[in-house]
Amino acid sequence: MKSTAISRRSLLASTLGSALAGMIWQGHAHAEDFKMGLLVPGSVAEEGWNRIAYDALKRVEKELGAEISYVELPDNPAAFEKAFRDYASHGYQVVLGHGFQFQDAALTTAEDFPETVFLVSSSYVHEGNVIGLNTDASQPFYLMGMIAAKMGKGAGLIGGMEIPPIAHAFEGFRKGAESVNPDFPVSTVFINSFTDASAAKEAAVSMMSQGADFVVPNANAAGLGVIQAAQESGTQSGTFSVYSDYTEVAPKNILGTFIADYGQGIVRIVSGIRDGTVPQSNVDFGLKDKDVIKFTFNDEAARSIPQDLRTNLEEVSAKIVAGEIQTRAK
Repeated sequence: MKSTAISRRSLLASTLGSALAGMIWQGHAHAEDFKMGLLVPGSVAEEGWNRIAYDALKRVEKELGAEISYVELPDNPAAFEKAFRDYASHGYQVVLGHGFQFQDAALTTAEDFPETVFLVSSSYVHEGNVIGLNTDASQPFYLMGMIAAKMGKGAGLIGGMEIPPIAHAFEGFRKGAESVNPDFPVSTVFINSFTDASAAKEAAVSMMSQGADFVVPNANAAGLGVIQAAQESGTQSGTFSVYSDYTEVAPKNILGTFIADYGQGIVRIVSGIRDGTVPQSNVDFGLKDKDVIKFTFNDEAARSIPQDLRTNLEEVSAKIVAGEIQTRAK
């Protein structure tokens, strides 16, 4: 594969120009015709949500031989649309906006660029060339809810923002808990940030002081604050790693880890687009996609999940995949 070295400054000037001045841009250029761009709401340097998208993009480069590029954006809808337009106007066949917040900008931009496929993470949209890619976190969260209700006295859910993907995940948790104990208390807080780990930690500490012995994050990088709160409270507090493996931070508190191998799913979808097969509906990855969604147990936890419960969870997982158990309202 022939590659061309491009400086960061020349890349800014030649590719995005003044429209993205002040934003962080990184990229690679290759001789191939197929190009994919990525928009992330923050930094890819931190483990968590944005890093998942960056790793997926790198896999597209390696496995499909694509020219790739990404831009780190502030939480600004106007900036989202400018970035989408810059990519599309420079001939990128696929652009991924990594988060539900990119949906409106993608829909607006797509009207002017019918030849570009706009993918939106954590979205159920499918309008023309705008396609949502959703990891149905309600399914693994259903299993977490079962565990919490079987092993705990109460749970607290800490979300970054009250957007559909997080709301659906929390709905799954509550349904899982109710399947075990209809009276199991579950409280929810949204901190309105995906980066403020201090706010997430404060919310978790407050919930634990009110009796929750399970605190569960869904807040991107901010979720680390929840893990830290559980670790500092002692081994009586349980939690789960969500999207990234934080087991080393709280090895005695984390009972399980939910990882979405988004890269595998992205490669599969983008490979089809490159070959002329554009999805005819939104894409919903679930427990059926064993190459994408993985939920594992931590044997070193102070309160490790007992074998009989693990067996039950496997049976429930099979019913979810078969459609016998609905983890959220459709």
